[in-house]
Amino acid sequence: MIMEPVQVGKYNTLKVSRKVDFGYYLDNGEDGILLPTRFAPKGLKTGDEITVFVYHDSDNRLIATTQKAKACVGDIVKMKAVAVTRQGAFLDWGLMKDLFVPASKQLGGMRVGGEYLVKLYIDEMTGRVAATEKLEQQLSNDQLTVKEMDQVDLLVYRKSELGFVVIINNLHTGIIHQNEIFGDIQIGDQLKGFIKKILAGNKIDVVLGKPGFQKVEDEAGKVLRLLEENNGYLPYNDKSAPEDIYDFFGMSKKTFKMTTGNLYKQRKLEFTQTGIRLIESND
Repeated sequence: MIMEPVQVGKYNTLKVSRKVDFGYYLDNGEDGILLPTRFAPKGLKTGDEITVFVYHDSDNRLIATTQKAKACVGDIVKMKAVAVTRQGAFLDWGLMKDLFVPASKQLGGMRVGGEYLVKLYIDEMTGRVAATEKLEQQLSNDQLTVKEMDQVDLLVYRKSELGFVVIINNLHTGIIHQNEIFGDIQIGDQLKGFIKKILAGNKIDVVLGKPGFQKVEDEAGKVLRLLEENNGYLPYNDKSAPEDIYDFFGMSKKTFKMTTGNLYKQRKLEFTQTGIRLIESND
């Protein structure tokens, strides 16, 4: 049986091939990858399978750990710099050995304590995991892998005149327009959203949350629950400020109006001059 190659900078499920004084060797089809004793779960024995994160140690040897890395190769995340040298900076990624960002892969120089958006990659020369702050060349809208109404993972990339540029599924860029933002979002925030529209030149407009009636159905349960928790009445209606609605319900005023309108048609709530009231069920 041919073994799948071990993926450096990612999680791998490997079998314990032998135990030694200082840990366990995991089978990689070659000499094995060391899992040091300090990271091995109690009771681990030869023949067991275990999921580990694999990367290179300071001596350039493959090492396995059960520590949780903050990101894997291919991910784009915000990380904090913990050391800076002339050669580059080191970021905290949750492992014993910090993540290296070569000076040539930085935008304007990093400082200790600063937080930076980076993408993890495998350095072709060394085979080690490294990171780059130069994201533009890692992203492209030339060949889109998404279509309108697709739900997507979003990473807030930078502010623009229109709103915020976001990274879509670690592959593409899109815009959340300012009038679609109802709350505080920051660079580096990881959010869920959907593709609202694909424009000429493969430019993408995205919106936070879920698309269409699925979103309304999800939010309907929230409105009913909040009504029940507040004695059947809430002082919010279509005259309320969008910011007030978002602060309380966590949804846009447009979604609030769609949701409450739908619940009104179902005779689950009624509108009053000052808010909404739950209709008692006769069941």
